[in-house]
Amino acid sequence: MRAAILEQAGAPLVIDHLTVAKPGPREVLIRTVACGLCHSDLHFIDGAYPPPTPCVLGHEAAGIVEQVGSDVHSVKVGDHVVTCLSAFCGHCEYCVTGRMALCSGAETRRPRDQAPRLTRTRDGSTVIQMLNLSAFAEMMLVHEHACVAINRDMPLDRAAVIGCAVTTGAGAIFNACKLTPGETVAVIGCGGVGLATINAAKIAGAGRIFAADPIPEKRALALKLGATDVIDTGAPDAAEQIKTATKGGVDHAIEAVGRPQSAALAVASLRNGGTATILGMMPLNERVGLSAMDLLTGKKLQGAVMGMNRFPVDLPRLVDFYMRGLLDLDTIIAERIPLDQINAGFDKMKAGHSARSVIMFEQNQ
Repeated sequence: MRAAILEQAGAPLVIDHLTVAKPGPREVLIRTVACGLCHSDLHFIDGAYPPPTPCVLGHEAAGIVEQVGSDVHSVKVGDHVVTCLSAFCGHCEYCVTGRMALCSGAETRRPRDQAPRLTRTRDGSTVIQMLNLSAFAEMMLVHEHACVAINRDMPLDRAAVIGCAVTTGAGAIFNACKLTPGETVAVIGCGGVGLATINAAKIAGAGRIFAADPIPEKRALALKLGATDVIDTGAPDAAEQIKTATKGGVDHAIEAVGRPQSAALAVASLRNGGTATILGMMPLNERVGLSAMDLLTGKKLQGAVMGMNRFPVDLPRLVDFYMRGLLDLDTIIAERIPLDQINAGFDKMKAGHSARSVIMFEQNQ
């Protein structure tokens, strides 16, 4: 199969042929149909988060089950599935207390004494599977707890972006913030995750939704997806604009970029008792905090990895939202590209002017 391989951080991805192992117990072989390009992948490509190499990135994907190993119960051959990087074991403390996104997923990876899932076709050397998935490839071999079956009428290019961007953004609203209808929201950053957050806030009945981004095109997309107000984060008084418009600040401020300045804006936009939720991947040496006065006025700060999802339940519901016309995934997808254009897709992401690029693998077959 063809795959895009990260040979070393800071270098373009290389298209090469890999061999994928046969499914073992509880493993599922999936023919990848579509995979979104996520900013998290770019962090590994640029080396902001040092990756093990050589590896195959990609984690926002949808496809069709080709084979299943023994003891697989949740999916079957022919199922249309969405993958999720927060693979879960199902029996640790986090899983049994409903915090599946915090599970390490260690039991969903192959033990080191077993053959690897991915090897180079030409020499049999190991290629590392990243985040349990490695979706920048024509096939994925994953644990059954890293995918979920969905409605077969769902277009798989739209389904792919649910696997990360929408799960993270919508999960922040529904799971982490538990937004009450009428509450106010500010979303800092209008990329794929931020736009999904805005759309989910609209679905949840937020009273007022502020979309903050420095790029006019993204602010326009935010309005289309449900924002009631837009703010240029380049303005020195961006937080004051939000606080003035809301007579004190928002109930929830959600950071969807991964920058300290964006996190500071989220905190500064809160009303007394409000909560800032950080979704973006910050540089590893950065810290985000609350001042003494923030604490005295009851403000709160939280992380929400992957939107604190429970993806076997959440993903089919999000698919249903799309099928019923509530979730706008068409606006989030900016372009569909073949695997060979993956590096150009990441270059567009760096420029920051558009939403999601999605790889369509059938163009390569």
